[in-house]
Order: sequence, then C-alpha cells, then structure tokens
Amino acid sequence: MCENNPKTIRILHCVAGVGRGGYEALIMNVYRHIDTDKVQFDFLYSFDGVYKEEIEKLGGKLYKIPFITQCGPFAYANNLDKFFKEHPEYKIVHSHMDKFSGIVMKCAKKHNVPVRIAHSHNTANEGNFIYHIVKDYYGKMVNPNCTHRFACSDEAAKWMFKDKADSALIVKNGVDLSRFAFKDTTDKDKFTICCVARFTQQKNHSFLIDVFKKICDKKQNARLLLAGSGPLKKQTEQKAESLGLKDKVEFLGDVSDVPSLLYKSDVFCLPSLFEGLGIVFIEAQSCGVKCVASDNVPKEAKVSDDISFLSLDKGAQFWADYILNLDVSSKKDNSQSVRQRGYDIANTAKILEDFYIENWRKY
Repeated sequence: MCENNPKTIRILHCVAGVGRGGYEALIMNVYRHIDTDKVQFDFLYSFDGVYKEEIEKLGGKLYKIPFITQCGPFAYANNLDKFFKEHPEYKIVHSHMDKFSGIVMKCAKKHNVPVRIAHSHNTANEGNFIYHIVKDYYGKMVNPNCTHRFACSDEAAKWMFKDKADSALIVKNGVDLSRFAFKDTTDKDKFTICCVARFTQQKNHSFLIDVFKKICDKKQNARLLLAGSGPLKKQTEQKAESLGLKDKVEFLGDVSDVPSLLYKSDVFCLPSLFEGLGIVFIEAQSCGVKCVASDNVPKEAKVSDDISFLSLDKGAQFWADYILNLDVSSKKDNSQSVRQRGYDIANTAKILEDFYIENWRKY
C-alpha cells in the first residue's frame, strides 16, 4: 500500500454508506484483493459504518456529505458540485447508488470527470410511491451522463439501463473463497436456519418468520439465526415474540464473521421481494450450505446444485415443508463450481483493476 505515492491511481466510489450490505461487501472484497500500490479507493459517502476504519487502514480517503434524503436533492447536488470543484484530481468516479447515481453522473460530467461509471446492484426501488417517483426521475439521468455501465446481473442491468442494458459490463459479485471455504461444523442436535440481511421490506423477514413458525410446528429442535440490522429489526423481533418464537429466534445484529454463522447452519433462507444478485447466496453455497431463495432472485445466483428458487405465492406452509424435506445430512465443497462460474473475488478484482488502469491511462 502506498497512500501517498503520486503514481497510485485513486478511484472515487460514491456510496450511501460504509456499513455492511451487498454492494459494500463487494467493494471491500475488491479493495482487499487489488494491488493498492497501483489502485486506491476513496469514498464519498453519507452514513458511517463498520468499514470506515478498514478503509483508512488500507489507505483510502473518506469524504462525508449529507445524503439526498437528509438534505434534499438541491442541497445534495450543491454538495456534489462543491466536492468535484475542490477535487479535480479524480478521473474515475464509480457510483453505487442505483438510480440516485443519475445525479452523481450529471454532476461528475459537469465537472469534466472523464470516466463516469454507474453500477446497478438492484432490480427494484424500495420505499413508498413518492420515493419511487423521485428515484425514477434521477434514474433517467444515468444513461445520458455516464460513460460506462456496470451491473451485478442481467436483470440489474435491464432495470437500471433499460434499452442500454446490452452495453453494461456484468461485474460478478465475487467472494473470497479462502474465507468462505467449505467446512461442516453443524450442530447435529439442532436444525439451524440462518439469514444474513438488512431488516428492510426488500428482504421480507416477516414472511421468513411465518415460514419458521410452520417449521417449528413440526420440528421442535429448529432454530433461526438472523444477522443484520435495519429499520424493521424491532418489528421483526416483536412478530417473533408474538408467535411464541422468542426462545427459538436469535437476533445477532451485525456479524463480522459470517462464515462461522454459515458453517453452523443447515439451511440459508432469504425470501427477498427483489435482489440485484444476492452475494450472500454465493457465500452460503461456497460454504456448502443448502440455500432457499425466492424466485425474485436472479438465476445467476445459482453457482451449485445447493440452491432452490421458490415462489412467494406458494405460501409459508409450502416453504416450510420444502425446507424440512431438504437433505441436510451432509454438505459438499462447492468452491470449484463457484470458481468456474466466475465468482472468485480474485477474478473480479483483476477485471476491475485492469479496467481502472486502462481507462486512467487514456486521460
């Protein structure tokens, strides 16, 4: 790492926050595996999180401005204008803010940033009707103002870039196969289901609790481990308690050692309403865990035979019966399958490093 090396390329990543999440995990996985003597990551962000200290240790710079939902779109645009005016050194801006990337791309273009990457990590908007309208408005600014389009899946590309989706580079959400290596430390005395996800409407924890209740009706030794934080966590805790599941559902908060959680689990279940890809499914399969996903999850998440896609319309009882009928008696090593499908983080990091260096040299 050469933080002050004038020859080091510095990439500005525009993100909402630096806490745990799908696209944040991808950025940090890449950051840990690129050659930081050649390429460094800096962050323009709004919400503090667990990655802040690690970013600084890796040599990254952090610039904080209020988020668009905190200060409004005009103030946010003014803050972006001020930032780019004060930091003309950035030749590459890589935005991960879905449709809000439109305002980032527009401001970066205004300040003559030559390489402007809009990266789609999702397939739908969250929030209420008004929020959808606002996001769609800024989403229309993406294509006219970006120079490059990245997406984590074909569906994510179609959602963000519409008729320009074919021009998008699919950047696979690689995982660290040395960290998510195969290991079986399952507690044979318990039937353990786990989920790693933010407590938001998108992740559909309420339905998962309903499924787990049906499982407990038939399997007394079942337990549910929920890792993550978010605005709906308290509501989910209250629902679990109201269904008499307080002693069977563990709310773990943000977990730094996700592999250990996966190793002790029989099944990973996440009934998302929508997903850009769902990097945690790749991680779980790498660890040899059976996965059950909603059919809203892009099929690119299938990197082994250990994942199933179910319709939410089938209902909680169907999901419960399906999970109970899974053969979890033994796990298998899926690392080779994950690697063959291009989800090794070393491969993803090399693709991005080469892209950054090649495009930096043009300017």
